[in-house]
Formats: sequence, C-alpha cells, structure tokens
Amino acid sequence: MQPHSLFLKIIPYILFLVSSSFILPKNNVKNTLGNADSKPLKVAIIGLTHDHVHWVLGRENIGDIEIVGIVEPNETLVARYHKQYGFSMNLVYKSMTTMMQEVKPEAVMAFNDIHGHLEVVEFFAPKGIHIMVEKPLAVNVAHAKKMMTLAKKHKIHLMTNYETSWYGSNAKAFDIIEEGNTIGDISKIVFNTGHPGPKEIGCSKEFLEWLTDPVLNGGGALPDFGCYGANIATYIIKGETPKTVTCVTQQTKPDIYPNVEDDAIIVLTYPKTQVVIQASWNWTYGRKDMTVYGKNGYVFCQNNEDMQFMTNVKDGPKSLKALPLLKGMHDPFAYFSKLVREDFPLKRYDLASMENNLIVVQILEAAKHAEETGETVVWDEYFKLE
Repeated sequence: MQPHSLFLKIIPYILFLVSSSFILPKNNVKNTLGNADSKPLKVAIIGLTHDHVHWVLGRENIGDIEIVGIVEPNETLVARYHKQYGFSMNLVYKSMTTMMQEVKPEAVMAFNDIHGHLEVVEFFAPKGIHIMVEKPLAVNVAHAKKMMTLAKKHKIHLMTNYETSWYGSNAKAFDIIEEGNTIGDISKIVFNTGHPGPKEIGCSKEFLEWLTDPVLNGGGALPDFGCYGANIATYIIKGETPKTVTCVTQQTKPDIYPNVEDDAIIVLTYPKTQVVIQASWNWTYGRKDMTVYGKNGYVFCQNNEDMQFMTNVKDGPKSLKALPLLKGMHDPFAYFSKLVREDFPLKRYDLASMENNLIVVQILEAAKHAEETGETVVWDEYFKLE
C-alpha cells in the first residue's frame, strides 16, 4: 500500500475540484490509525550527519516509534544535537557493534552518507532488523543490488524515504492520473527540484562534507535532486524502465563545489512519454514541483499543497489546495512503523519499494554515463538483459 492510497479511497474525487485548507499536524494530535494499545516500534538512528535527521529528532511524540539508540562517533555533533533536542546521552553509541551489544532495535533508520547505506544493510539485514534509508537508495547499481539481495534473503523491509512521498499534492495528482479520462494520456512529465545550494541555504558542515563528495554522495546535484523525479516518474509509469537516458551537467560554482556538478538536466524517453528532470543547486529558491501533461490537460503540483488542474483548454485551469495525508500515514516514520508492524504489501513500483529505487539508481548511473560520454544511453544495451 502506497502512502497516499488510504487517502485516495476516503476523499471523494469532488475534492479535487474545490479548495480546502491544508492543516499541519499539531503536537497534541495522537495517531488516529492503528491500535492505540500497540507498543511503539523500537528504532535506532544510524548516523546524524544527514540534515534530514532533524525530521525525526524534532518530530512530535505520536507514540508510533521509540528511539532506543543513536549511533554517531562524532562527539561534537552529538553534543550539539543533544543540546538542541534533549535526548538522553545514554542512547548514544560510537558504533553499530557497541549499540547492538546493549540494544535490540526492531528497525533502524540511516541518516549517514549514501555510500554508507550498504554497510548499514550488511550489518543489520542478517540480524533480521528492518531498515529505512534516506534517498537515494545507494550510490551505484552494484551497491543497490547487494542491498536488495540481503534484504530479500533475510526477509526484511528496506524502505527509501523521499520528502515528496508525503506531499498531499502528489497524492491528488496520482489519483487524477489514474482516472485516465481527466487530463488524457500522459505525454510529458517535468520535474524541477533543488535549491540555491546546500552551502547557500545553511546545511551543516557535517552534511556538506559528504554531500559534496563524489564518492560518499555519488555525485552532487544529480543524485541529490535527480532522484526525486526518477522515483515519482517510475511510480507514475508503473515500474517501466526508460528506453533512453540523456544527461547534461554543469559546474556553475566551482569555487563552492569544486568536486561535483551543481546542475543537471536528465531526459528520459518512454514509448509514449518524455520525462525531464531539472535538478540543481543553482535555483533562486527551493523547489520540488512537478507538472504532468496529458493529451487534454495537465496537473501542476507547485509544492506539497498548492496545485493547478486543467482538463481542457476551453475551461482553463483551476487552483486547488491538497489535503494532508491521513494521520498515521503522513510521514516516513509512521509509514515505516506500519510497514514493519503490519507487513502490508508494496507494489513493485511503489515510491518506497526496493524495485522502484533500484530503477532510480539505474537512471542516475545511466545519466552519469551519458554525461561523461556525451552520448545518449540506450537502456537495454547499457543494462544487459538476461
């Protein structure tokens, strides 16, 4: 079940044609889904160097997860976040091994560098511990395949988290697309993702150290923001792989980011659809927007709630505001808890699935090759079919 599916079943289609106010979750709101008597999922945080970790450290106490361990060897970073969030220092360990000697988490959430995702899976999967990693799944296809093999062998969930998976606007867009007769057959999808740059927006020095490293991050803006469009496009096109991948990158700020690209444009072609992914650390503002063009109209997701929707040129576009996802399925931690506890099935192309995210990593790797060679990658030739 995808994060948006419960939402889609409950909200009538008429809500797509009228405005409704977006209500952010409040700290005193309890999880209204699931068994109130169930115990929280015991999770450990592996690494604090990914700035997305603020999402879970500063999260409201809904009662669906309990942090039982934190693995981070950087004492300065630990002290800073301890002061900011007030977690007990008794939860902190310098290695995964020392943590496991005293704590038995049911699941772990990796907030380390992307190259380190494989090490996390290699350590925890054989122990039967479920794993969530931040996007993208891996730095390359070889790592991704090893991680998937281990997850399947040891029968654990390996979930990849994207901020955009929890956008109410994307959930509405998916429903509009599924209707089929609203905007018509999809001809083009355009993604604009990124911000003015990780240093420019004030990312932590610990995050910058690996985010701007071509080995630890697998590149710069290309993997950092190219993965969003690849993930959502793979979902919309139901797991189909592209026929070709073309990519152009630029290094517009070599004085700030000397080792990686800060701008990338990826073009994917499918039999009836073209996907354009514009990923950049050089936008004038932060954005994660998507426009899906059909034969008759389009749906434009400007952010997590603001949308435009047009079924035909004569009637013109309508402005919409998306409702948030239902409480209990509204963020990665609630979703991860349900995934582990209820073991609900994922379609192979769901946003969080291993299969979708292998394709994402393949797209990113093919894009890098296309950029390096200056030639369009033909998918079936580059990834030899067995």
